[in-house]
Amino acid sequence: MIDTDGARVWSVPMRTRFRGIDVRDGVLVQGPAGWGEFSPFWDHDLAHSRRWWAAAVEAACDGWPAPVRDAVPVNVTVPAVGPEQAHAVVTASGCRTAKVKVAEPGQTPADDVARVEAVRDALGPDGAIRVDANAAWDVDTAAARIRELDRVVGLEYVEQPCASLEELTAVRRRVDVRIAADEVVRRSADPLRVDLRGACDVVVLKVQPLGGVRAALEVAGAHDLPCVVSSALESSVGIAAGVALAAALPELPFACGLATVALLDGDVTSDPLLPVDGVLPVRPVTPDRLADVAADPEVEARWRARLDAVRR
Repeated sequence: MIDTDGARVWSVPMRTRFRGIDVRDGVLVQGPAGWGEFSPFWDHDLAHSRRWWAAAVEAACDGWPAPVRDAVPVNVTVPAVGPEQAHAVVTASGCRTAKVKVAEPGQTPADDVARVEAVRDALGPDGAIRVDANAAWDVDTAAARIRELDRVVGLEYVEQPCASLEELTAVRRRVDVRIAADEVVRRSADPLRVDLRGACDVVVLKVQPLGGVRAALEVAGAHDLPCVVSSALESSVGIAAGVALAAALPELPFACGLATVALLDGDVTSDPLLPVDGVLPVRPVTPDRLADVAADPEVEARWRARLDAVRR
């Protein structure tokens, strides 16, 4: 059982604005198996937030399936920053794969090209580049932008270029680059029964939005497509769950998007899950810096109200 009276609310600034947020926060809970994280974004409704709570309960009470590997390859995530900063982020990461945010509101296609060119320069010719449009494009725009970016740097895949399954299917017919599905799976009422046939080549799995490691493994099995495990901008406690999922998948053909603690200006632990030579170890995390990253009373009250609501 989890004593939610002992739940700890954390809050840390982002190094760079990402997904429209400047501060990341959430709740950590402790149970017999260790620590779990509950940190749904504020635009997620109560019903969907309950999946995130299920993931926290699993981590704290049940633990995770046995791993089949002891380390997980990861990509560096490049926010929608200028080319100089993008180059620096990739160079400092030690990763050989980069996921680059594109289609940022207020930016131009030329901004995207400059960013991916800088990433290619930092990685060299043998590194892999994937881009994530977060469903920002329509079909025609997606097809044109994907072709241009692929021509400029060569793309491993494009994540969620459009919002709907129908749009993804149309784009996939028009380009020669792999399409990865993210939001259409994790925001679905039933991720197990989303019909991905013809819509994508890769499935992105995120532990909290799918309800835990075991639930995400079921999603992977249901769709029988190559999978990439990605983060939801968690602290190292939440990232440990993502690493556990990646470590339990029978096959792991792509680097995973789990190196995102680097996007936070702080963490709940003094031993954060940061990649070394492009890999993360499979290990538990002890949040020993909770006093240092404790949320202010207003934020804490908001999270405790949300926690009470999902548990009712």
